Amino acid sequence: MTLRVSPGFAFAAPALAAIVVFFFVPVGASLVLSFTDFDVYAVASWHNLRFVALGNYARLLHDPLFWVALRNTLFFVAAGVPLTIGVALGAALLVGARLVRFKGFFRTAFFLPVVTTLVAVAVVWRYVYHPRFGLLNQALGALGIGPVDWLGDPRWAMPAIILMAAWKNFGFNMLIFIAALQSIPESLYEAASLDGASTTQQFRHVTLPVLAPTFLFVAVITVIGYFQLFAEPYVMTQGGPANATLSIVLLMYQQGFRWWNMGYAAAVAFVLFAIILALTFVQTRLRQPQ
Repeated sequence: MTLRVSPGFAFAAPALAAIVVFFFVPVGASLVLSFTDFDVYAVASWHNLRFVALGNYARLLHDPLFWVALRNTLFFVAAGVPLTIGVALGAALLVGARLVRFKGFFRTAFFLPVVTTLVAVAVVWRYVYHPRFGLLNQALGALGIGPVDWLGDPRWAMPAIILMAAWKNFGFNMLIFIAALQSIPESLYEAASLDGASTTQQFRHVTLPVLAPTFLFVAVITVIGYFQLFAEPYVMTQGGPANATLSIVLLMYQQGFRWWNMGYAAAVAFVLFAIILALTFVQTRLRQPQ
C-alpha cells in the first residue's frame, strides 16, 4: 500500500516542521523548566536539578518584586495603550484629510520611528529628557516651570517611558487606521450630510461605529505588545530608579540571564502568558455583539 501525501501538505511541511522545532519544542521545554529549580548549578551538572512542582509559582506570588513589576506593567498598559491608539487615530485622520498635501511624506515620517532601532531612539530621547540641557526641560523653563529629572525621579520615570513608547509605536497603528478609514464608503458620509449631521456628528455616528472592529484589533495587538515591555526600560533606566520602571519581562530577564534562575524565570513567563491570554479573551468578549 502506497502512502500518498497531498501536494499542499508537502509544501507546508517544511514550515510546519520549523514551527514545531523553533516554537512548540522551546515552549514545552520552558513549561517543564518552570516546574524545576534549574539554575547555574544545574548547568554544571544535571544531578543538581530538582523537580519543585508549583514551588516557583508559589514563590512568585510571595515575591514583592514581582508585584512591583506587575503594578508597573499594568500602569504602563493602562496609560500607554489609550495614548498610543488616540495618537494613531488622530494622525490617521490628519493624514487622510483632503486638505493635507504631501500625504506620502507624512505617512513615512510618522511610521519612521517604528522601524528605527531602539538604541538610536534612546540616544535621542535621553537627550530630550536630560535634566539640565534637555529640550523638554527647556520648553518647561520657557513656561516658568522648573527642571524635572525625568529618568532619575521615580515619579516621572514611567510616564517618560510611556511617552517615548507611544511616540515610537503609534505609526504602526496609524497605518491600520488609515486603511480602515479608506474602506469606509463615501455614501455613508453623504447620507449623514444630507440628514444635517455636522462633521463631529459624522465622526461620532459614522466613523467610530464602522471602525469598531479595527479598534478591537489595534487594542488587542497593542495590549499584547505593551505587556511585553522590555527594551525601553532596559535601554533607558535598567528598571530604575528604585524599580519604578521594572516590568515583568525585565524581571524575567534579570532572573534568567543575570541570576541564572531559569526555572523561576520560566514561571514568570507563563504567568505573563496567562495574564495576556485572559485580557485578550476579555477584550474580544466585550466587543462581541450581545
